[in-house]
Amino acid sequence: MDPSVQSVERACRLLKSFRQEDEVLRLRDLVERTGLHKATASRLLRTLEQEGLIERVGDSRFRTTIRVPSRRRYRIGFATRGVDTPFSKAVTESVQRAAAEGGMELVTVSSHRSPRTALRNAESLVKEGVDLVIEFQSHERLAPVIASRFVEAGIPVIAIEIPHPGATFFGANNYQAGLIGGRAIGKWVKENWKGQAASILLIEEEVAGPLVKLRISGMLAGLREILPAVEHVETTEMDGRGSLEKTMEAVRRRLRHAPPRKTVVLAGNDRMALGAIRAFEEAGRARDCAVMGQNATLEARVEMRRNGSPLVGSVAYFPERYGDEVIRLAEAILGGRAVPPAVFAKHDLITRANVDGVYPLDRVMPQFLAVPLIG
Repeated sequence: MDPSVQSVERACRLLKSFRQEDEVLRLRDLVERTGLHKATASRLLRTLEQEGLIERVGDSRFRTTIRVPSRRRYRIGFATRGVDTPFSKAVTESVQRAAAEGGMELVTVSSHRSPRTALRNAESLVKEGVDLVIEFQSHERLAPVIASRFVEAGIPVIAIEIPHPGATFFGANNYQAGLIGGRAIGKWVKENWKGQAASILLIEEEVAGPLVKLRISGMLAGLREILPAVEHVETTEMDGRGSLEKTMEAVRRRLRHAPPRKTVVLAGNDRMALGAIRAFEEAGRARDCAVMGQNATLEARVEMRRNGSPLVGSVAYFPERYGDEVIRLAEAILGGRAVPPAVFAKHDLITRANVDGVYPLDRVMPQFLAVPLIG
């Protein structure tokens, strides 16, 4: 695209960010709504201000001086996993909040109970005649069937975490998140166990499908990258079914027949990581395990702060930010703009050393207000 035309297109995106008369937005708000780099947005705002199309309100807030055209209120179908886990709760609430802020009507259905419910909900959203669907359901094997219903109806889909054929994907970069955790625990073993581990325990959730299993593959690859010798260490796979209780039972059974030895535990989510820790502690072997989780949930962050915890760290997915990204994608799709086939969430390693800096509100505020400061 010609640079001058591109600048006009970006300036238009800034002007269209104002959704109602007299709306006052911060530079940060405009950057979030347009996806522009902060420096680019700031430069264009100065130009628009000089031309009288934008006026400054205070030091860093802006208001458009032109008439904001009335916007169609889109109806968005949202098939959610529910709020039975901290991750699902954070994603669901963030989508609901972002949709409300974007002036969209959200038709929410809960698809976590069974594949049959998920399919029935997809068909109901088609009947509702929604403009776009956000699928956040966990039945990976059902994704092609659900996606076909929307394709036939001509309804665009954004799929969160579980890919759906023909849908725009938003979610974790599972393998990259795994690498981050694997490298980190490898360095910990090198520094604290002199690089020696006698056993590796991989705990995954079979029902989540192959994409989520990439977290485990990434963690194992990252561990071996730092400690090549562990390739020859006994490695055991286990289905923790995504649950603290189920993982605790499975690890408990294993420990009854396994001799005490240094064990690296790589878990696909924090609940399974915590279940493994409880089983090792119950057996009096807490010092024999080093655990890496995924998601950096509040429960995991509390565990990291506990003296003597075997939880080395957890990789953050920041589900509380999902809604802003997903609704931004929805606006682009409904506005006829091109979007990439996949957009990935940002990941960061959270450990005892940085957890208070990233999540300073954990100690003083309830869970739903514990918001990170980085990114």
